[in-house]
Amino acid sequence: TNCLTTVWRLFKNLSEDQQRYEKQLIFEHPAFVKLCQQLLRDSRRMTRGDLVFSLHAVVNLGVPQNTLLVQTLVRVCQEKLNQLDNRCISVLATTLGGLDKDKNVSALQAGLQLLVEQRIPSIRDIFILQNLMKCMGKDAPVFLKKKLEMAVLKEIDHLTFPNALRVFLALAAMNYCSIPILNACSKKIQENVHDAPFRQLILILEACYNLQYRNVKLFSALADYVNSTACLWDKRQIMLFLSAFKTLGFQPTELMGIFVEKVTEDPEFLNLKNLLIVLRVYSRLNYVPRDQKHLFFETLHSCLNKYLPQISNTELLKAVYSLCILGYLPHRALDELLQKDSRDELLLSDDLYKEQKEMMLRCVKACMELDSPSFVKPAFVLTENFSSLVSLNLRKAREALIELLGDENMFRQNVELPYKYRIDFEIRMDSDRKKVLPIAATDDHADSSVQRLAFLFVPLSAFCVGTTHPQGKLAMKKRHLNKLGYHVILVLNKKFQEMTNEDAVEFLKGKIYSENAFPSSEVTVQDN
Repeated sequence: TNCLTTVWRLFKNLSEDQQRYEKQLIFEHPAFVKLCQQLLRDSRRMTRGDLVFSLHAVVNLGVPQNTLLVQTLVRVCQEKLNQLDNRCISVLATTLGGLDKDKNVSALQAGLQLLVEQRIPSIRDIFILQNLMKCMGKDAPVFLKKKLEMAVLKEIDHLTFPNALRVFLALAAMNYCSIPILNACSKKIQENVHDAPFRQLILILEACYNLQYRNVKLFSALADYVNSTACLWDKRQIMLFLSAFKTLGFQPTELMGIFVEKVTEDPEFLNLKNLLIVLRVYSRLNYVPRDQKHLFFETLHSCLNKYLPQISNTELLKAVYSLCILGYLPHRALDELLQKDSRDELLLSDDLYKEQKEMMLRCVKACMELDSPSFVKPAFVLTENFSSLVSLNLRKAREALIELLGDENMFRQNVELPYKYRIDFEIRMDSDRKKVLPIAATDDHADSSVQRLAFLFVPLSAFCVGTTHPQGKLAMKKRHLNKLGYHVILVLNKKFQEMTNEDAVEFLKGKIYSENAFPSSEVTVQDN
């Protein structure tokens, strides 16, 4: 056992290329064959610790699972399962995580799960608990996950920073969102973020996404740390951070500004893969630099033009779509995209993303018209009611508007506009913003004195986490509705539904008659 575990410790610290070479030498060495034969003969006489650590070493050195040696060790572990102490249980759980399911492995896993359930109340070591959480995995029954959670919570006051990282990632491996544990781990991580390696920080953000855990303080602490040490990170690492934040819908404003500077200083960094990642991040999070807007867009546009001869039609569509969301029209790339062959190839494909591609093309065409410098706000916008039915989550708003305005003829609902845009409610007011006008009286003619309000009841996910800053698609819709002559009022639907009926009426009254509902200037791409 000592020989095998020493070989494993040396082996695991080698690079992948060295491991391949050393593994061949180890397996061909006559002493290794003798060692395996001796292990096979003595397996039933070994102590529990030697047995478990030998199996762990053999599996991790790459001895095939279907060999007599591995299968025998697995069966002997099953026979001696009740003799194992907590440390051996932890090591065995880790080992089984690296094995494929077969008859013997499945039987041992089932027995181990029962034993873990019995032993949990006696385990006080958080390191062992988190390892069991990780190894039991997402397929563990809910009651077992709950028992592990309660055991960790009993020891949560003794949580160290390394264990906080491990427990956080173990919860993700178990696909179990325990808010009390995550909050405690987050606090410890925030206090010691400067000690966390790059890979661990990325894994934390990925775990937050998988667990649907949104902690603005944690995200801000990680972003501030990377921001304050940006000179120590290369551009690829910062880009990976930004990409992880993008999946969470969190906008690390300062870090995104620093990365803009790095990209404009060294655009050669932007190969095609990196360019597409950067475009997705900045368009999704709706970030446009204040000081270097033109330079940043020109840098991205120039890089995109460079890859036009080799880029696929789908990637070209995604790149153009991202730039259009940000309000920038890449003319050469647009010409390439809208050529008949490219467009036909995109729309005739039978892949799973056909509808998504059609939506992206529709948005690109809308941007070409509405974001063009030559576009003039129309005096009259042709609209129609999409449906007279109001969805359940808008009934409260409809009833509040009727109570506030006195009549359902004073507003329209489910309104469909050109470019396939829809608004939940439309209200029209006089030029002094004092009086709401009946829809019928202003429906069939253009009148520049009529003010049009568009109410959009949107989910929390449409904003960047912890802010009222709209993400890219919502920001684009808001910009385009402004171009069509609407004053857009965004309402967070979840908070609105939590209001009492009286509060809902007062809230809508404030939005309709407030001068803030009518900004004097055009809403910018990044407007809050």
